This record gives sequence, C-alpha cells and structure tokens, in this order.
Amino acid sequence: MAINPQVLIIYTGGTIGMVNDPLTGSLTAFDFGDVYKHIPELGRLHVELTTYAFPHPVDSSEINPEWWKEMATLVYSRYNEFDGFVILHGSDTMAFSASALSFMLQGLKKPVIFTGSQLPIGTIRTDGKENLITAIEIAAAKDETGDPTIREVAIYFEYSLYRGNRTSKVSASSFEAFRSPNLRPLAVAGVHIDYTGETFKTSGELELFTDFDPSVALIKFFPGISWEIYASIFNIQKTKAIILETYGSGNAPSDRHFHELLLSYLQSGGIVLNITQCSTGRVEQGKYETSSFFEKNGVLSGYDLTTEAAVTKMMYALGKSAGNTTFAKEILQKSVCGEVTC
Repeated sequence: MAINPQVLIIYTGGTIGMVNDPLTGSLTAFDFGDVYKHIPELGRLHVELTTYAFPHPVDSSEINPEWWKEMATLVYSRYNEFDGFVILHGSDTMAFSASALSFMLQGLKKPVIFTGSQLPIGTIRTDGKENLITAIEIAAAKDETGDPTIREVAIYFEYSLYRGNRTSKVSASSFEAFRSPNLRPLAVAGVHIDYTGETFKTSGELELFTDFDPSVALIKFFPGISWEIYASIFNIQKTKAIILETYGSGNAPSDRHFHELLLSYLQSGGIVLNITQCSTGRVEQGKYETSSFFEKNGVLSGYDLTTEAAVTKMMYALGKSAGNTTFAKEILQKSVCGEVTC
C-alpha cells in the first residue's frame, strides 16, 4: 500500500492565517492544528499534514535575518521527516524570505514552498484556500522517477509557482501579487498543474548556512538625488557593501561628488553591486557611457538580480566570505542557486 506524502506546514504569520472572531469581528490567528476544520478540502489530497506555528505570529514587515534563520533551521532539522514543506508567510516580505532561504539551504532536493494570501482565510472571497491547497499539492508532488518534482525554494501565489529568488511582489491589492520578471514560472495551475519550467537541481548534501551579515545598504537612484544626504553610507566601517539600484541597463549620472564617494569607498575595500530598477531586463555595464565609470572602477554587475535576491545574496556573500572581499566578489559574480543569469 502506497504511503501518503508527508508535508510540514509552517505558519510564521501573515494574512492567510487570520479568521474573524465571531464575538468581536476582529481578525485573529487561527489554530493550524485545526486546519482540516477550516479547509476540509485538504482531506481529499491524500497528503499527511503536520503543522507547526511560530509561538507568536510575525507580521511580514517585522521579518529580519533572525526569522530567516529560524525558518531555515526548522526545515533543516526536520528535513528527513518530510517530503516537502509549505511556509505560510505575509506577502509583503515573502520574496525576501524565499530568496534568503534559497541561500541558507544549499543542496536542497525537496520543495520548500512559500505561500500566503491577500485576504484572510476566514473571509468568503479569500485567495488563501486555493493558494494553500495547491502549495501543499506541489510540495507533495513526485516525478515519474519518484523524486520531488520541485527541488528548490519557490513561491506559489494565484495559480503560478515561481522560483523564490527570482520573484518580486508587484501589487498590494491584486490576487496576482507576485511576478518573476526574468524567469518563466516553474508551474502554472489550471485544471492540471503544468510544470512548465525546469526546477533547479544541485548535487551534494543539504547544508545549512545562516550567518548572514546585514551590513548592507541599498540606494535607489532618482533624478536630483543629493549625495550630501547619502554620504555617510559610503563608510566601510559601517557599511561593508552597497547595492545601487540604477537606471535602465545600469546607468547613473556622472555626478562628481558621487564619483568621489564611490571611488573612495571602493579603494577602502567596499563592495558595490549594480542592479537595475527596471522590472525586467538586466544590467550591461559599459553599454552606455554613463555606466562605463562603474565598469572601469570595480563596481560589480548584478545582471538580472531582483532587488530581493541582490540584498539577500549580498548578506550571504558577506557572511560566507568572513571578511575575504575577493571571495565575496566571486560569489556575487556567479549563480549560487539559480538566482541570476550571468
């Protein structure tokens, strides 16, 4: 007799886990131990579910590297018990968390699926039920050889499954809240779940690395930006790395003050990564004169990294290199877990 797949549901917080209190009408977190009571359809999936909830639900705006560490450590410690994992998470920082866990869990060969909702699961029009049901189905899915169909950290939201470190939240109100701008979905859920993309495959055993270094700054360019305001960021004693969110294919104004700050920072050992603020496309340093300064002076290209992946990859690279700038730069210039097209 076939054994049903085992899936661990991890509730961290977020809208999906809320129901209306019948007495007060206010939203409260529901007990995921009673998940079948709230979503009886789960009983027809033929998947054995185990639930774990953070003692106190965390609003997604409160998420930080310590919470990433807790999520990743939980997956790692129970990795051999389950066929897949579903992490319920607030949508606002979900793409950051999914990106972070993709770097923390190297050698992953099982699905870790993030999902959530725009409306509480206890409301009539909620998107939470479909998101949760399909995320569980994906987490339990096996291919024709018996291996997990998805072998990476991913985000499932509104009929699409995206690579976690290729995803950004694009809407605060639409059910289609996420997009993967430079990589097609790993799967699309219709009448059947169509696994249209190729899952990331890696060799070696699962390794846990959680010593992220958050000494990172992110500067988004805009016309008229005042470098007097940002000057204090270019301080290697406080900021080990700076991510520049530039125009188009990696362009920036030829401002003398900015160039002086940047050169001094680079010469003192700082790391600078150039990503585009466009939703699609990639950085091509040197394509235009306005980005040739970067290319000549050691600014690294972020290629087609999302902002979320750039931030978490930088924290990972700084932590992994433990002060070795050359090693950190090597990490930043290659694909670690499918997050970038170099």
